[in-house]
Amino acid sequence: MGSSAPSLPPDAFLAYDRAMYEDLAASIKRLAGGETAALDRVVQLLYDELRGLARQRLRSERGEHTLGATALVNEAYLRLARQHKLDVESRTQFFAVASTTMRRILVDYARTRTRVKRGGVQERVPLEDDLPFLSDRETDELLALEDALVRLAEANPEAASLVEHRFFSGLTVEEIAEMRGVSSRTLQREWVAARAWLRKEVARDLGLPD
Repeated sequence: MGSSAPSLPPDAFLAYDRAMYEDLAASIKRLAGGETAALDRVVQLLYDELRGLARQRLRSERGEHTLGATALVNEAYLRLARQHKLDVESRTQFFAVASTTMRRILVDYARTRTRVKRGGVQERVPLEDDLPFLSDRETDELLALEDALVRLAEANPEAASLVEHRFFSGLTVEEIAEMRGVSSRTLQREWVAARAWLRKEVARDLGLPD
């Protein structure tokens, strides 16, 4: 007879989740306090979710892009590790910071790639061996969106921040509303308006119809 699997108490998984949550909360608190070593633990606990965030940032759903997602997470970790202190108080805020870091890495990559194409000096850039699938069109779209976001931030910083959290970090309107202390209905209207404005700006920069 085969041995049966050991039975677990009904709240076993709940207890595990609670322990992990407490570990994460404590690690984020140490990180916010300037303990840079705590970043290792936060990344370890959230690594799978960070890879999912990286795939979203790469707009990839195909399995062969896993290496690119891993490389992006690793490069983001290195940049975060170089900061003296991360001003985060929750998992949501950490993901917002991580997502912004990933976006800046990709923008740096895209700008360098464009400069080299135009005859600039060849130089090594992060991820250049891991992102051969970032096409010329995707590079142009990424830079057009970044430029539009800069203009939006100058005109309406809160709207730009909302786009970064909603579009890039994948946070829900409710999560962002709770973080800001405003109603989700108000934020939803702001999100729709900001998204429409960005779509129009990017289309104009790329020479596309609205």
